[in-house]
Amino acid sequence: MSPWRRVLAWGASRGDEAPWSAVPLAAWVSLAGALLANALWQPHVAAPAPSPPAALAAPPPLPLLRLVALGEPELLARLLLVGLFGPAAAAGMAGSAGWLHLDYQNLARWLEALLELDPDGQAPLLAAARLFGEVPDPERQRRMLAFIRQHYGADPARRWPWMAHAVFLARHRLHDLPLALSLARELAARADPVSVPPWARQMHLFVLEDMGEVEAVKVLIGGLLASGRLEDPNERHFLEWRLRQMEQAAGDAR
Repeated sequence: MSPWRRVLAWGASRGDEAPWSAVPLAAWVSLAGALLANALWQPHVAAPAPSPPAALAAPPPLPLLRLVALGEPELLARLLLVGLFGPAAAAGMAGSAGWLHLDYQNLARWLEALLELDPDGQAPLLAAARLFGEVPDPERQRRMLAFIRQHYGADPARRWPWMAHAVFLARHRLHDLPLALSLARELAARADPVSVPPWARQMHLFVLEDMGEVEAVKVLIGGLLASGRLEDPNERHFLEWRLRQMEQAAGDAR
């Protein structure tokens, strides 16, 4: 009989009052050997490699999602959004490169469905701009910029931050200045001067300057200053200062 079998048999015959000193020395040696072997072996056991999440299928029809929501469409939208990137995060794939496995056409359909369920929610546009739009893949980035642009006009007073981020992505990630200018102009055209800060409404001026259209920028700034529409004195002072800077730079270049 092995040492541990003798211990178990002995404990069964004595009840729960068996002292530790009664355990045979051979049993203690066996236990210590097993623990030592496990400690030595564990560092050499490779951790299981994370498996990529399943491919993203198209969303169910919106009426079905509303039916499943049971009167709580906003809550369902939040839960579904977590489900879109939760598996990747759990598998250790969170980050810009972790979303490359997704079908971005279906992803845009999901985000659109979530906006339909919760029109006041900002999470789908935030995810498009800051999560799925940061992937190192120009085609996927452009798909997310198109999604943001498509839905900005429905609520420009609250969705302008994501449109401004779309301008940033087009300008600094894609290095597509014409696209950045187009997005910035649309942002400015629909922007509410009360809720949208001046720097966001004037992004098209900076993009034009990046494109070398300095004279066009000067004309636009002059037009804004002369229009009388600039109620914020800080905004007016900033544009006046910027115009003086540009004119001084033009004079130094001659």
